[in-house]
Amino acid sequence: MNDAALNADTHDIVVDEVFPHAPETIWKTLTTGALIGRWMMAAKGFEPVKGNRFTYQTTPAGEWDGTIHCEVLEAIPNERFAYAWKGGHESNTGYGSRLDTIVTFVLKPIDNGTRLTLTHSGFIAPKNDTAFRSMSDGWRKIIPRIGDVADETN
Repeated sequence: MNDAALNADTHDIVVDEVFPHAPETIWKTLTTGALIGRWMMAAKGFEPVKGNRFTYQTTPAGEWDGTIHCEVLEAIPNERFAYAWKGGHESNTGYGSRLDTIVTFVLKPIDNGTRLTLTHSGFIAPKNDTAFRSMSDGWRKIIPRIGDVADETN
């Protein structure tokens, strides 16, 4: 990481949700490729194994082809799952600008369920402001869908 990145103004998205499901059920929903595609978007080459590289495909913009490159950084069953989320292109401004972030899910058992905290960290202002705003809204809409998919898998 360079000095500019260390001194940059960064923002994190945090979404906290409680589900009436066991951590094992939420974990399965977060880390099964076919299920991820039902609550978020299809993940190509996904396996919940540290070091595994996979991609998501979204709408292209400018010089960016819409591919989100990910690498599993941590996979502790029923507790913590984290991966790098990189995309965009240096020549783009606004949507599709270069993005180098980390998505982390933390699962905590609670009475009659699981507290899931998503943190999507590393948005650099101002270049990632568009992504930060749209993904803040997106995660807040997507996270509750995990419960819907978990309901169907029980």
